[in-house]
Amino acid sequence: MSSQQNKTLRISKMAMLAAISIVLVMIIHFPIIPTAAFLEYDPADIPIFIGTFAFGPVAGVILTVIVSIIQGLTVSAGGQIWGIIMHIIATGSFAIVAGNLYTHNKSKKGAIIALVAGAITMTIVMCACNLVITPIYTGMPRSAIMPMIPTAILPFNLIKAGINSVVTFLLYKRISGFLHK
Repeated sequence: MSSQQNKTLRISKMAMLAAISIVLVMIIHFPIIPTAAFLEYDPADIPIFIGTFAFGPVAGVILTVIVSIIQGLTVSAGGQIWGIIMHIIATGSFAIVAGNLYTHNKSKKGAIIALVAGAITMTIVMCACNLVITPIYTGMPRSAIMPMIPTAILPFNLIKAGINSVVTFLLYKRISGFLHK
């Protein structure tokens, strides 16, 4: 197979992962923290995490940007540009950390370390982003958001990243053969 055919095949597989991500957020999304119903769980990051493991952190970030823009303009249009930016920052931070770690240690232990580090990174980054970005697009003062960090934003991001990481761990090896064919 030529280099051009390999690139085309890789792009096709990444497009398939992006499409699955969009479909997942269309059919599965629900609030998990009663006091912050605007924070909805969705499994859309799972195909992005799988793409990150299969193709590396740069591919993970590219998938994140593409999915975030399409999702933000269609399924999650209520979040406007700020939802797109927050998704890119959240999932992009995960992809960079987890993708780099997994690239250097492609084992079960390496996958677990990468997924845990990615989930923790995503959670910390989103706590900071909510303090900076949420006041801009909601008009809420930072003082109103601060109490939400430990009670809603931190647990939400840990739960969402944790669930998506566990599912990624359970699925990746089962489908990695197809992605690397």
